[in-house]
Amino acid sequence: MAGKAVEKRAGTEVDPRDEPSAEWGWHGTFPKATQIAGWFTVFALLIMLIGNHENKTEDTWLIGTAVLLAIGLIFDIRRRRLSWRR
Repeated sequence: MAGKAVEKRAGTEVDPRDEPSAEWGWHGTFPKATQIAGWFTVFALLIMLIGNHENKTEDTWLIGTAVLLAIGLIFDIRRRRLSWRR
């Protein structure tokens, strides 16, 4: 009778020192999609400035959030370009 516990197949184990996250599955990233989504969000925040605003508080939050997001995206681009040199 087969047990109810799921057993790992022999011979398919990855050394955790080579890939520490191999225990829980795929561990890749989407660098291009992250950049595209980030810049789209910055653009969308700045487009929201067009409209009928009662005061400047909304504009300040929109601009501040867009600037912080853009700084983070630029930092990410710089980090990725310089990472192979270190």
